Amino acid sequence: MMKAFQSLGALRALASLLAALCFASTAIAAGGSDVPLSKAPVNLRDAVSLQRGAHLFVNYCMGCHSANYMRYNRLTEIGLTEEQIREYLLLSGDKVGSTMSIAMRPADAKEWMGKAPPDLTVIARSKRPDYLYTLLRSYYVDESRALGWNNLAYPNIGMPHPLWQLQGQPVLKVEERESHGHTVQVRSIAPDLPGVLSAAEYDRAVADLVNFLTYMGEPWRLHSVRIGIIVMFFLAIMLLLVYLLKLEFWRDVH
Repeated sequence: MMKAFQSLGALRALASLLAALCFASTAIAAGGSDVPLSKAPVNLRDAVSLQRGAHLFVNYCMGCHSANYMRYNRLTEIGLTEEQIREYLLLSGDKVGSTMSIAMRPADAKEWMGKAPPDLTVIARSKRPDYLYTLLRSYYVDESRALGWNNLAYPNIGMPHPLWQLQGQPVLKVEERESHGHTVQVRSIAPDLPGVLSAAEYDRAVADLVNFLTYMGEPWRLHSVRIGIIVMFFLAIMLLLVYLLKLEFWRDVH
């Protein structure tokens, strides 16, 4: 009996350890924050949203981040012409068939910033759209940081707010609330100095940017879904024909 209790205790300890490891890995994946993630309104069929997102990516992200596994000419798949790509999206010296690379070398970026900014081609696949949508809407001014910014979804983030001109300069708001007999602190951001866009317009801009990042990570997704539907429809028809053929072959047997 004692051995059984010891085995049960060992199993409970192992379960607790696994739960702690799962919680730690989740916290690490989310930048060590317990902020609930907002649902990103991703719609890869919205070509206008993807075009706006591409414009935001080129103008606000590609100063530091590359997308070396994406070519400009693939943007014709979201409704842009090559002339529009040249006029509105191409950086000087690039061609329509070029990859979306940047002039800054990783070695220089590491020396200047301490760490080279990651390539963003598949960032939505690795971090998930909901996390990116929450992250870009969680910046606030923090004068204690060297770059002047912090983030609720990623505390002590090393990247300054890339869209601050659009959003403005939010500040941290801390409220104390009662929960199950305990006083807890609820952290949120509140508007302070306004930006170019209103709050609703900024959320829409972030949604467009995340939509494009999602598309960029899997530009073939819509084609794959379309082909998959066609294949399933074809298989359903073939199944019906094969079943009718089976009935014809076995008619005389019965």
